Amino acid sequence: MNNKKLMKSATDRKIAGVCGGIAKYFEVDSTLVRVGWIIFACAAGSGIIAYVLAAIVMPNEIEI
Repeated sequence: MNNKKLMKSATDRKIAGVCGGIAKYFEVDSTLVRVGWIIFACAAGSGIIAYVLAAIVMPNEIEI
């Protein structure tokens, strides 16, 4: 059983922790996720809207 949950990162955050949380979920470097998100925002323009929606919808990671 896989207990991975998609959550905003509490430690790896620049703005809201969305990219850090996605990177942790997929086990990749958060810098790659951030660069991909910037390219998506510049190319399609909807990346900014998607980021804001993800920041609202994704739950916060609990710091221990």
